[in-house]
Amino acid sequence: MRDDSPRRRPPAALRSTAPRSTALCSVAALALTACGPVIGEDRAERTAPAGPFAGLSGPEIAERSVQATKEASSLTLDVDFTTEDGPLKAYMATGKDGKCAGTLSVGSTGTAELIKIGGAAYLRFDEAFLREELKGEPAAEAQATLKLLKGRWVRTDASDEEAAEELELCDLDRLLGDIETNDTEARRGRQTTVDGRKALMLTETDGDATYTMYVATEGKPYLLRIDQKGGDDPGTITFSDFDKPVVAKKPADKDIFELPE
Repeated sequence: MRDDSPRRRPPAALRSTAPRSTALCSVAALALTACGPVIGEDRAERTAPAGPFAGLSGPEIAERSVQATKEASSLTLDVDFTTEDGPLKAYMATGKDGKCAGTLSVGSTGTAELIKIGGAAYLRFDEAFLREELKGEPAAEAQATLKLLKGRWVRTDASDEEAAEELELCDLDRLLGDIETNDTEARRGRQTTVDGRKALMLTETDGDATYTMYVATEGKPYLLRIDQKGGDDPGTITFSDFDKPVVAKKPADKDIFELPE
C-alpha cells in the first residue's frame, strides 16, 4: 500500500515556492545588470574636478568602485524593488566562503528565511507565505502541510539545480560579476551620505530610467547603493558590511524538515 501522507512527498508549498523565489533573485540580479550603462568609461568626455576622487571622471570613479566591491570577501545586500508582480525585497548577508543568511519576500504577504552553509541550504516560511502558496490546494492537504512546516526549516542540497537558482543572491562572485564596465556617460554629482558613510553620487539617464550610484569617499571606494527611478522594476540595492564575517548557523536538528528523495 502506498503511503500518500505529507511526510512521504514534497509539500505543496515547496513545489510552488521555487519559481517565486527564483523570480526575486533574477530581478535583483537584473537590477545590477541594468546599471551597466552607469558603470564604465566615457572616453569622449573627461574632466579634472576637485574634491573626492580629484582628477577622476565619473566613469573612472565608477570603474574603481566596481573593482573594490568585487574584491570584498563578504557584504550585505538590502534589495527593494517594485515589479508588475508586486514588491520584491531581500536582506541578505553573503560571503565568498559559502555562507549566506537573510530573508526574502515576494508580493505583499509572507517572508522566507534562508541560511546557506557550504553545500546545505535551509529555508523557513512564515505562515502567511505558506497560506499564500497553498491557495487552491485541498483543505486537508493544506492543513497538513501547515502543521508539518510551521516554524520548521526545510533542508535542501545547495548544489541542486533548483536550489542553485533560489540561492542566486548567495553567490557573491556571480552576483557581482553581473556588474559590468561598459561605455557610459555617468556624471559626478553632489556629495552625500549613505547610512552614515560619506559618498559621491554618480548619475545617468537611460530612456525613461535614471540610475544613481553612491560611491564611498573614505576608505575603499565601495559601491554603497544603486537607485533606479523610472523604467522597468524601479528600486534600490544597498551594499553594506563589507568584509565582515557572515553569521550563519545550522538550525537545530529538531527544527529541520528533510525533503524526501
